[in-house]
Amino acid sequence: MQITTLRDLTALYKATNPISLSKETAALTPAYRRWIERAPFFAIATSGPGGLDCSPRGDAVGQAFRMLDEATIAIPDRRGNNRLDTLKNIIHDPKVALLFLTPGIHETVRINGTATITTDPELVNSFAVDGKLPATVIVVGIEAVYFQCARALKRARLWERDMQIDRDQVPSAGEMTKSALPDFDAEDYDADLQGRQAKSLY
Repeated sequence: MQITTLRDLTALYKATNPISLSKETAALTPAYRRWIERAPFFAIATSGPGGLDCSPRGDAVGQAFRMLDEATIAIPDRRGNNRLDTLKNIIHDPKVALLFLTPGIHETVRINGTATITTDPELVNSFAVDGKLPATVIVVGIEAVYFQCARALKRARLWERDMQIDRDQVPSAGEMTKSALPDFDAEDYDADLQGRQAKSLY
């Protein structure tokens, strides 16, 4: 049966745990800030004319993003493929959602807020790596912070060593590209990929 009403949906579940509501805050608490400071990776979800998008972001701790204060996070837009999906969506709709992960930790932290894009020289220069600057910085005004319990990552056994697989067990970047572009030279692309990525991280 397809569920189409809130009444039908909520009838399938127990009442919301009140703690799951009360632990949501409108800004970073000291504990949330301590957690966020150790996260080297997050995903940012945005919405635009073409629908929803979710993009991975990662860097060294302290370089992937920076907390300007308890209600503001700055995110450098590092070098990428120049599709600009996230940035174009922010121009269309500034609402964003962030999901932070820290290796070895099963809880995650979620942040919802409103984003702007800036080329402020001081902020851009503060994210320099080896003299290379991001083109822009995304500034997120925090509206809600919420930590997600460990069940999802525990069920996935995400950080357990025996869950890691060999690279050849999934298609390569070249193979995936070739599946969309039959004439694409996947072998040459894959052969050069590691060196190309090493030279273009920033």
